[in-house]
Parts: sequence; C-alpha cells; structure tokens
Amino acid sequence: MDAKQYVKNIQEKIHQLDQGQTEYLQAVDEFLPTVEGFLEKNPQYIEANVLGVLIEPERIFQFRVPWQDDQGNWHVNRGYRVQYNSAIGPYKGGLRFHPSVNLSVMKFLAFEQIFKNSLTGLPIGGGKGGSDFDPKGKSDAEVMRFCQSFMTELQKHIGPSTDVPAGDIGVGAREIGYLFGMYKRLRNYDAGVLTGKPLGYWGSQARTEATGYGTVYFVKHLLADKNDTFEGKKVAVSGSGNVAIYAMEKATELGATVITCSDSSGFVYDPEGIDVALVKELKEKNRERISKYVETRKGATYYDKESVWNFETAYDIALPCATQNEINEKQAAILVKNGVKVVAEGANMPCTLEAVAVFAKSAVIYCPGKAANAGGVAVSALEMSQNAERLAWSFEKVDGMLDQIMQNIYETCRDTANEYQARDNFVLGANIAGFEKVAAAMLSQGLV
Repeated sequence: MDAKQYVKNIQEKIHQLDQGQTEYLQAVDEFLPTVEGFLEKNPQYIEANVLGVLIEPERIFQFRVPWQDDQGNWHVNRGYRVQYNSAIGPYKGGLRFHPSVNLSVMKFLAFEQIFKNSLTGLPIGGGKGGSDFDPKGKSDAEVMRFCQSFMTELQKHIGPSTDVPAGDIGVGAREIGYLFGMYKRLRNYDAGVLTGKPLGYWGSQARTEATGYGTVYFVKHLLADKNDTFEGKKVAVSGSGNVAIYAMEKATELGATVITCSDSSGFVYDPEGIDVALVKELKEKNRERISKYVETRKGATYYDKESVWNFETAYDIALPCATQNEINEKQAAILVKNGVKVVAEGANMPCTLEAVAVFAKSAVIYCPGKAANAGGVAVSALEMSQNAERLAWSFEKVDGMLDQIMQNIYETCRDTANEYQARDNFVLGANIAGFEKVAAAMLSQGLV
C-alpha cells in the first residue's frame, strides 16, 4: 500500500469512529497529510502500521467531580485525563479548567502534545487533562474544594514517573497549589508529580514565563536566520493570560512595539506600546477585565466584544496567545492585508485549517503551536529534572536552556522542511520531526 492510501484509510477510520469530535478531527486532519512524504521514504512504518497504533490514545480517564459552593449547594463537573502516548517518556501535558473542555478538546490537545514534547528533545510523552469547571467568578474556597475533589480521582492515575500534569487555561499557581496539596495529603509528598509549582515548594525559575518567552525565542531565531530582528517591529498579541503577558514582555525587551492584547470581553489597542506591567497588575494581581487598561492609559482604545484579528492596522508579527480557532479564514485575510509576515502560535491551534491555507498562499510564515509554544512544556521537563535531583537552578540558567531548546526546535523544523523541499513550511517540518522520533521508539518497543 502506498503512503497516500495508507494515510487516507486511517483518516477515514478516525472520522468514522470519532464523529462529532470537531477539535480532535481538525488536529488529525492537519497532521496526517504532512507525514505522507516521510512514510514514502520509510515504508517499514506502513508495514508495521505504526501510525494506526499511534493515532489511538493509550488510555482515557473520564470522571465526575462533585464540589460544594459557598452557599452549601452541590455541583458536579466532568474531569478528564488523556494519556495519549508514552513511547519516549512519562505522559506530560497540562490541566485546563474551562467551560469549553470536552473529550474532543482533550484529545486534540493530547495529540498535539505528543509531537510538541518530542520536538523538545526531552524524554516526555504526550497527555492532557482538565475539566469543564470555570474558575472565573468562584471564590478561593470554591476553587480549593473543586481542586481537592478533582485530585481525589486524578491521583490514582498520575505520578512522577508515569504522568506529570501542569497548568493550562484556568489552572494557574493557585490551582496548582490546591491540587498539589491534595495529592500530598493522599499520597505523601512527591515534588515531581506536578509542574508549574510556586518556587516555595520546588517550582522552577522561568516556568511562568516559559511559554510566552519560548514563542518569542522561536521567532527570534527565525528572524535571525533571515538577517532580521524584533527591533522596530510592530507585534499584535491576543490574550492577556500567562502566555500573552510574557510573550509581550519578551518581544518588548527585544525591541518590538506590542500594540494589542485582549481577553474574552474585547481587546485593547495601544499604538505607543502595551504597558506590560499594567496588564500584569490588572490580570495577575487584581483579576480585572482588560477594559480597565484604558482607564490608566489614556492613549489606548478598548474595543468591546471585538477580536484583535478583525482589526485593520499595519503590523509585522502576529502572536495568537488566547485559545483554539481564534483566527479563521476571513481574519487570516485581514492579517495578510495588514502586512503580517510571521504568525507564531502561543496558544494551541489558534488558527483554523482554512486560515493556515490563506497564510500558505500569501507567503506568510506560519509557525504552529507544537513548535512555537513548546517552551512551556520544555521548562516543565526541566522542573522535573530539578525535582529529581533535589536542586533549584537559577533563572538565568533555565532561561538560557529555554532559548537553546527553542533554537534547536526551530532548526529541527527548518532542516526537516528543507529535506522535504518545503522551505519555511514549519507545519510539515514540525510534524515529520516530531513523528519520526516517536514512531521509531514505538517500533523498537514492539508497538505495545
């Protein structure tokens, strides 16, 4: 069987088995065609049906999470953990608490995580978890009770050599602390069971900054390869959470002017450059809406219930750092009209397949999240190493290692794309490079 037919058969089977899992099928449809060339060159993987085995998660846990609010009323949410692939190491991937969480979203994130983790060069497999619980508007006590209930079930399936969760949307330092506390009570102390912990109990320096910094480092190395820098560039960013804040901080530090940021209520345009310290105060300290930004920065404008990506103004680089599918085909065309040269995903799959096609036709360099935002999981793996050694490394050491890892990821994706005569096709480069390492490990282990 040739590679094209082999991939088509797998794609049709997954669509039949997983009907209605929109986000997951989108991720699969983006990935599968890009590895055809690799399979043609390496038919042993077709003969062993490695891709057919890999496409199925090793195991999925779904469980109820009952919790009590401050008025004494009982609620129940759904919890998930998708342990997708452990060929190159223990499952690694964040926990997301958001109303949009369902099995499809969890599978899509875990599937992407396999190849993202592979690209880091570190020994970590792919997984993801979370719940449709919404921490917004909840008291600290309510969030604590939910986290304790969630961990009561999750702790049966995780461990420092088995599955090591971290944070994601809706799971920050507060939630990680409550989750870790409950794990410790149930299973005794083990620092390596969660990453993204506060520094006070074996968290890592630079973990908070890692995803945002890493995305900017990836673009930095891309620009350097083209004898260019961030200096003087205008950058549009979506989001105002952890990833967006530190992407803005690093881009500004490297000489760019960041002109936008957003939350679910709307976005801010500041032509003088986003005041990152003010965004940190509003979002990290006060948990305010981004609309409050313009009360302090009089030269800025707030656009209510609007997307950054509908805004028409000239800029050079787009960093979508909010959530999946935030840039559609029409919005991608607006980015092209705005003169954007590079789109790098700080969030997971923020561009639809149709948007990516627009970029490809317009010679916009598109850097997919599995490569561009791998900095977060890379530093999580470095946190695991520090926990295992009972050591704490300096910020400068971890940040330097992060920059080097992102350079390695960029060069791996670039070189793989060039090998397949697909210059600047970082989707193909990332997918083949990530898949090759995992597939080889699976084949050598007997596809168990």
